[in-house]
Amino acid sequence: MTSPFSISHRFRGFLPVVVDVETGGFNAKTDALLEIAAVLLETEDDGTFRRGETVRYHVKPFEGANLEPASLAVNGIDPDHPLRPAIDERDALQRVFREVRRAVRESGCTRAILVGHNASFDLGFINEAARRTAIKRNPFHSFSCFDTATLSGVAYGQTVLARAVQAAGLAWDESSAHSAAYDAEITADLFCDILNRFKPIFEKLRPATWADQADEVEAEN
Repeated sequence: MTSPFSISHRFRGFLPVVVDVETGGFNAKTDALLEIAAVLLETEDDGTFRRGETVRYHVKPFEGANLEPASLAVNGIDPDHPLRPAIDERDALQRVFREVRRAVRESGCTRAILVGHNASFDLGFINEAARRTAIKRNPFHSFSCFDTATLSGVAYGQTVLARAVQAAGLAWDESSAHSAAYDAEITADLFCDILNRFKPIFEKLRPATWADQADEVEAEN
């Protein structure tokens, strides 16, 4: 008899959390983190994935942060706009991490793993900001991640986010792109679509692997 679905067994105890950051450049050590959004995932009883809650914050540039005009032109962020509801970098990270840790506990998982489109970029900024603000309890795996650019290349033959979204049959809103919340949410939809398309393959392995994975997760706890 097949066990009921548990996300804690789907990725060896890791909980995927989709993250997007908007920044003042490409260098995580020197360039400002300006927005962060994290999307939690939900599942049906049969193991179908869907997008869940979004946690999103505007972030004040850290002291001495570099802001590249070309990057600001792309994401459309004005860090000094008087109506921009930005909070300190440490506060923003702590709030996001708190929600991620809660989701990890409630799912029975052992740790979060970052999902992103070109995920190493987002993970690099998260890790560097956590180091810079002396936050010790980073819930994300320090170097492993799920990259939807790679997964989309396998699933759809496309690696650019907009083209992959369209190839998946999802709606793409160009006017909303480069907002951390929108990019994280559409990336979450893309990731869920890929997981759901590959669900039959996983289910062929499921009866043989779930018991072993359950033992591994229990041992890690």
